[in-house]
Amino acid sequence: MPSTPDRPDDSDDPFAVAEAALRETAPAERSEHVDRPTEAIVEERPTVLVDDKALGARETVKIPGQRRPRARMRRAPLPVAAGFAMLWAAVLSYLPVAAVVGLARTFEAQGGLAGAARGGLAGWMLGHGVPIGTSIGPLGLAPLLLTLLVVWRLDRAGLHVTRAIGVRRSGKIGDALLVAFAIGLGYSLLGSVAALAVDGRGTEVTPARAAINFFVLGTLAAFSGALRGTDAVATIAGWLPGPLRHGVRTGLMASFFILAAGAAITGLSVAVGGGQAADMISAYRTGVAGQAGITLVSLAYGVNAVIWAAAYLLGPGFALGTGSAVRLTEVTVGPLPTVPLLAGLPNGPMGAAGTLLLAMPVVAGLAAGWLLTLRLRRPGDADADDGLARDTAAARRAGDTAIARRAGGTAAARRAGETAADTLPRWSHVLGGGLLAGPAAGIVLGVLGRLSGGPLGDGRLAMIGPDPWQVGLIATLVVGVSAALGAAAARTFGPAPK
Repeated sequence: MPSTPDRPDDSDDPFAVAEAALRETAPAERSEHVDRPTEAIVEERPTVLVDDKALGARETVKIPGQRRPRARMRRAPLPVAAGFAMLWAAVLSYLPVAAVVGLARTFEAQGGLAGAARGGLAGWMLGHGVPIGTSIGPLGLAPLLLTLLVVWRLDRAGLHVTRAIGVRRSGKIGDALLVAFAIGLGYSLLGSVAALAVDGRGTEVTPARAAINFFVLGTLAAFSGALRGTDAVATIAGWLPGPLRHGVRTGLMASFFILAAGAAITGLSVAVGGGQAADMISAYRTGVAGQAGITLVSLAYGVNAVIWAAAYLLGPGFALGTGSAVRLTEVTVGPLPTVPLLAGLPNGPMGAAGTLLLAMPVVAGLAAGWLLTLRLRRPGDADADDGLARDTAAARRAGDTAIARRAGGTAAARRAGETAADTLPRWSHVLGGGLLAGPAAGIVLGVLGRLSGGPLGDGRLAMIGPDPWQVGLIATLVVGVSAALGAAAARTFGPAPK
């Protein structure tokens, strides 16, 4: 063990001690330098000639980019997100009604803001299908334009909640059901509170009926938005057989075409009777605000009139009171309220023009069937890829990306190698989709016919609107047969796919 160097002259100077230590330290031996020859490494590489044709013939390969970790976002609790979205949807659908009622009452000196708010709340509940009891009887004819506004806002609420709680594009139906139930439950509580606020002198509303209507409407509307937000629509479509899936889509298209024809007939009738409508409006001695209110009420019931016109074109027609009938072959009505919307009623049975009007639903079904075949003949929607599409969706849901890529690549290769003869859809899909379009259209138009009717008191106007069973049955027969004929004609005589 090395000893501590002696201090010179027993000095306590630290510098002297350091110099003594340096003198006793032995220098380290350095290694000798070895000279090594530097060798140059030369690698012979063959010269590659770049051929533009060869490069152009090669398949282009897309290299996936580097995945970046997603930033973790804070998810809102479901009760908070559903409650906020539900309240915001209710406010946006209630304010227009309160503004119209408040404008009329303010200018006509019939009450203050409290009365306008209560009247607007009653009209808002009527848009949800909740009957309002009055001195003349129950008012149950819902303004479907307001109902469409309510459904649209609740649909958006379901979509926004799926984003807020972090289940967007999850593909799970359970997530959509959970969101819809949360919104529907909160909306039913809101309906009960609104019913208690409206119930009083002059009006009578049952809170239990309001809670049920609000829950059903809120749940269904929010479920439609949640299905789109979670992409569960594709999951449900993958479970359905090909003919059923195509039949539902074709039936919805046929229903839309028939409603569009009804809207055209309604607008044309009101335009022709514009002078009579103006006289009806001027008959109200309520000033500008009151006349504007009557016009807005007529617009709110414009969707109802479109559905009645669709029932008129299908044949069953509609009723405007007990013992009345408005059909192509019969027009029997009694005294009616002076509403501008009723200025377009026909004066009597239609002659030769009635036959042309009856052909409009048939043309709508033929057009929907024709589009069905054209959609099936597209390579991307051919029925040959139905099984591969379901396998790809199932593999992606299970998390097996390798199988999903192989299934998707097989479908793409099959579509790329298809010829004009191979793209002809099978007759089972063509005829099956066309025939199944009938029940789909019948259900849609029958439900709409039921929603468009209702009572206006206990008197003669206690029955207004079409018979939903007759509308649904005739729509099923007309659309089913015409859509099948249109689809078969398109497969036989349609243009060849490009």
